[in-house]
Amino acid sequence: MKPATLLVLLALAGLPLTACQKPDDAAFGQRVRAYLLSHPEVLQEVAQRLDARQAAAEANDQRRAQALLPSLRPAIERDPRDFVANPGGAITVTEFYDYRCPHCAEAAPRVVALIQANPDVRFVFKEMPIFGPTSEHAARAALAIKTAHGDSLGAYQAFMNARPLDDAAIDRIALRNGARPADLRPGAAPAVNAQLAQTAALFTKLSLGGTPAFIVGDSIILGADMPAVDIAIARTRAKARGA
Repeated sequence: MKPATLLVLLALAGLPLTACQKPDDAAFGQRVRAYLLSHPEVLQEVAQRLDARQAAAEANDQRRAQALLPSLRPAIERDPRDFVANPGGAITVTEFYDYRCPHCAEAAPRVVALIQANPDVRFVFKEMPIFGPTSEHAARAALAIKTAHGDSLGAYQAFMNARPLDDAAIDRIALRNGARPADLRPGAAPAVNAQLAQTAALFTKLSLGGTPAFIVGDSIILGADMPAVDIAIARTRAKARGA
């Protein structure tokens, strides 16, 4: 059962217990609660309808995102401000991620292995901090490393492996991987804030919802589903060979 559905059902089952009510309202709430407890199949039907409605909304979001892909592809794949591994690769994979996202950290070793094993895969790293100021600090530090022509892939691995990833660890990793100290000062690079805001707007337009999210050709893959990424790469590679 989806979390949103569960919250609604809990609210229904606990109707008269969560707020002060007039006597008539309280009596009605008690009757509703008693009915639901006596007929749990109603709750199941409500859950099914809510899940179906949510699935339909998600499907609509996916269709809208697919339709937008052609017009957004330059921003997704060819923003010169992003770090790119295997820049000469013919197949492009883009990942939106947050260094403090546990699912992103789970996917990270597979991402690095994919890059190392597939020189024809051009991998675009999109900094998408969603877990607050510390995540934003890490994203800015990563972009500072890229600007300084440091070891961006090494920093990606180190940030993903660092637990907890706090501000001190971020600066330590950034300096070790080539960032300039001046670039790590608060407010040092206003252009970075603009880049992160534009990435966030792109993320929203694509209805990605959470991290990690991958785009491979015309495929949008939500979550740390690396087998799906592998399949999308194979499909794109086969399509290119058959062209």
